[in-house]
Amino acid sequence: MSVCIDITGLPHERITFGPSPLAELGAALHALSEPAHHARLHGWITTTNAGLKPELADRLTEADFLWRSTRSDILLPARPRATLTEELDDLDRMEDEKFVGAALEISCASLYSEGAPSPLVDARMRERALDLAAARGPRQAAFVRRMLADPPAVRAWIRRLLEDCEDAFFADTWARVRVQLAADARHKTELLRRKGLAEAVAAASPALTLEEDEKGVRVVVDKLTHGRTTAAGSGLTFLPTAFGWPHLFALHAPGWQPVVQYPVHTPDLGAGAAPVEMVKLRLEALAHPMRMRICRSLARGSYTTSELADAYGITAPEVSRHLAVMKKAGLLTTQRRGRYVLHQLDAAVVARLGSDFLEGVLR
Repeated sequence: MSVCIDITGLPHERITFGPSPLAELGAALHALSEPAHHARLHGWITTTNAGLKPELADRLTEADFLWRSTRSDILLPARPRATLTEELDDLDRMEDEKFVGAALEISCASLYSEGAPSPLVDARMRERALDLAAARGPRQAAFVRRMLADPPAVRAWIRRLLEDCEDAFFADTWARVRVQLAADARHKTELLRRKGLAEAVAAASPALTLEEDEKGVRVVVDKLTHGRTTAAGSGLTFLPTAFGWPHLFALHAPGWQPVVQYPVHTPDLGAGAAPVEMVKLRLEALAHPMRMRICRSLARGSYTTSELADAYGITAPEVSRHLAVMKKAGLLTTQRRGRYVLHQLDAAVVARLGSDFLEGVLR
């Protein structure tokens, strides 16, 4: 499976490598909310979380569906700017329907590639968004209700939140990483100019390849998901990130310019010991194709059985059987929230099995 970005006929001048403060802030916020995904950032995560004022930490928890289990497309700008303020200004110019539809990517995104209508204008999508938010707890359900009722007010609230993050910790962080990211982007741009796009994308990530045949030319992103989009008429943007590993994001929603966010570092995951029989049980549990696909969602966040069934087009009992196998192997954590039971992959356990698999499901 993969995400294919058709670039047939796209001139190289419309393929951009560049750092984005908004995208990097989104990656940093994800790392703060999911530290198990980012073992090598342990020191930064611990220090930053400890330094957050309670009021800001509370607001971040309220809005974390924007970056926790998936990265909202509003956090991946197609036109990277020099400052966060400029990128937030660009975001302010986006129509409410598009902004809200992208902001509420809080499910397994089963409708992402189909270009589902915005919940602001479609009653079915509105009910779906509210139902999925309810599984995340009463605070997020209330937040989504407010967003649907008064988008301008909530959009202003989100902007203030991101600006407060810049004041609290991100300005210093961005000052440390932006030089490195700019240098990486310049290097990829020079590769594109001198050696061609195939060399540039391969240098960005081994999970990126350029394919060309009688059907056209496309950038292929190796991920445990399927999607297709075109860069014709818009362009293609690559955003380097110092906080992103092991994730490799590919914005491929219909009507959006494609964006790929790629990590510039390789981690050093520690090793652990487990009984051989348990390792065998875990490898057998992960070998099933459907369970591998389910892992892609559970590695990013907590999901209910019904959400997974909806995302992968199978019945809830089938999902339950797969989850039971994975739970027996010690691969899952579960928590009850009201009438919902949420399941999540234990990233630390999977990391000990193999960093290649963990990187694959977290791309």
